[in-house]
Amino acid sequence: MTVYVIADITIHDRDGYRTYEAGFMEILKAHHGRALAADDQPRVVEGEWDRTRAVILSFADEAAFDAWYQSSEYQALMQHRVAASTATILLARGIG
Repeated sequence: MTVYVIADITIHDRDGYRTYEAGFMEILKAHHGRALAADDQPRVVEGEWDRTRAVILSFADEAAFDAWYQSSEYQALMQHRVAASTATILLARGIG
């Protein structure tokens, strides 16, 4: 079943975050993930949103997500995101 990663990010070091971005897609694609959306100004329809970026990714299943997230390549790259931002990251299971 498809799973979706929903990340609400507050970037406080743009240069550091650019280092993360530079290596992100290559690792994502190597693990068969798909970037569905990345928006620095999403339209808030209801409630409040105080972050600087919203990102949505998809993977074929939870095992594929885990393989990507736990890979040594992503873990090394992720350190740049952690140093340059704060984030809330959710994993949502698709329907059906």
